[in-house]
Amino acid sequence: MVARRSLNLNSIADNFSMTRQAISLHIKILEECGLITVNQQGRERFCEAKLDKLNEVSLWIEQYRQFWEKRFDTLEMYLQELQKNKKHGRKK
Repeated sequence: MVARRSLNLNSIADNFSMTRQAISLHIKILEECGLITVNQQGRERFCEAKLDKLNEVSLWIEQYRQFWEKRFDTLEMYLQELQKNKKHGRKK
């Protein structure tokens, strides 16, 4: 929700069936991770997304995706070889 526009805590909380305290805790964690900023405007606190931090997560995940993709490719080739040998009555 905050990725599209800055929202106050009450607007965010209205969309969930959680206590306002639980929403505040979630907001605090996102703020500590650097994924949102909370700005005080009068009596209201507005949350704004800082999605550039997700690039770090994306890069980290990409390393593991490539690793597992290679592993699965190797496994697939091995299984194909087993199937081929089984059809031709050979053992490896």
